[in-house]
Amino acid sequence: MEMDLMQVLFLSEVYKLLGDKTRLTIMALLQVQSLCVRDLVEILQTSQPSVSQHLAKLKTHGLVKERRKGPWVFYSVNTECTPAVKQILSNLPDMSPVIKQKSAENELSFG
Repeated sequence: MEMDLMQVLFLSEVYKLLGDKTRLTIMALLQVQSLCVRDLVEILQTSQPSVSQHLAKLKTHGLVKERRKGPWVFYSVNTECTPAVKQILSNLPDMSPVIKQKSAENELSFG
């Protein structure tokens, strides 16, 4: 019984966390590929502090993980999350076109 209550409390927190459209969008984007804060700022058209705060909340709840590569920190979906979280994520739209479009725009800008 106590384990069931713990699971309900955990899912309640996850649903609140993913009830925010920015965090849900970040999760959908990170399912496509690992991204750094700068990439997310450009795609979401929001501030760096805002993106960093959202990522911190997602990381605290174990939904994302980070990997350092030189001065950059890349975020990705934690594939070891619970089956319930995996089910939620499986219903998110494919954000590949958004990332491809942003990559193409960056190549034009820097090319």
